[in-house]
Amino acid sequence: MNKRPLPIILVALLYIVVGAGGLLLHLNDLRSRHAFETDMLWASLVALIAIVAGVYLFRGSSWARWLALVWIMFHVILSAFNSWSEMLMHALICAVIAYFLFRQPADQYFSARTTVS
Repeated sequence: MNKRPLPIILVALLYIVVGAGGLLLHLNDLRSRHAFETDMLWASLVALIAIVAGVYLFRGSSWARWLALVWIMFHVILSAFNSWSEMLMHALICAVIAYFLFRQPADQYFSARTTVS
């Protein structure tokens, strides 16, 4: 299967856009504050990981599915310290992303990419 499934395109774009937005936001905060006082450096790294996951989802790397899933699961755990509604929203997003990244069309797409490379 050479054609990239639409859900993979959408999830990859979501990760790239969210990661780029987060990176820009956190790097802007780094300019106005001391980096070690606010953990903005770590937040920027997490945003960069989202961008990497999105780019490699586009490239068909199967490991990027796991990186994307771990990234959103990390946010589910973090949001558990804030509010139940925030945690439930992240958990719902996590379930939808996991569904699209690990169903049969995605499996076929990623397995075709690893055997070709």
